[in-house]
Amino acid sequence: MKINGNEIRVGNVIQHQDSLWVAVKTNAVKPGKGPAYAQVELKNLLDGRKLNERFRASETVERVRLEQRDHTYLYPEGDMLVFMDAESYEQISIEKDLIGERAAFLQDGMQVSVESHEGRPIGVKLPEHVTLEITETEPTVKGQTAASSYKPAIVDNGLRVMVPPYISVGEKVIVNTETLEFVKRAD
Repeated sequence: MKINGNEIRVGNVIQHQDSLWVAVKTNAVKPGKGPAYAQVELKNLLDGRKLNERFRASETVERVRLEQRDHTYLYPEGDMLVFMDAESYEQISIEKDLIGERAAFLQDGMQVSVESHEGRPIGVKLPEHVTLEITETEPTVKGQTAASSYKPAIVDNGLRVMVPPYISVGEKVIVNTETLEFVKRAD
């Protein structure tokens, strides 16, 4: 589907320079002289390169629709992660590098959405929030500060997350998988 260059939004996947790119940031610019354009920061879905590009309203780009299918995460296998299609029970292996540091959030049996283009997996969409257990953090000092401050904590998948001072070792917390930030204490 062709769209104008000024219609590119964050999260859109486009075909550009014979590759697939996702828009990470967009900024509409109206200079005092000359036509308006969109300044777009793109990230290559295949190799992770970044690119800053200007698209004028008169230019058209090919917007790509990705096929999304629900999968269940099974287990890691070397540099690969194994997933099972929720409908056909077919297993696929995806490179860990495709998911990056967010692969640490994967848990056995977790439901994810695998995005593919022309039958080739190019991304995995994790749930927005996951529940993790605090394995290591500093003890709270009573009356330490009047302002709200956060302290570093290590969760059971090895990632470092900033948590409020009242959180202690052994507690379960909910963490945002996109921003790696503490959301709330788990019930």
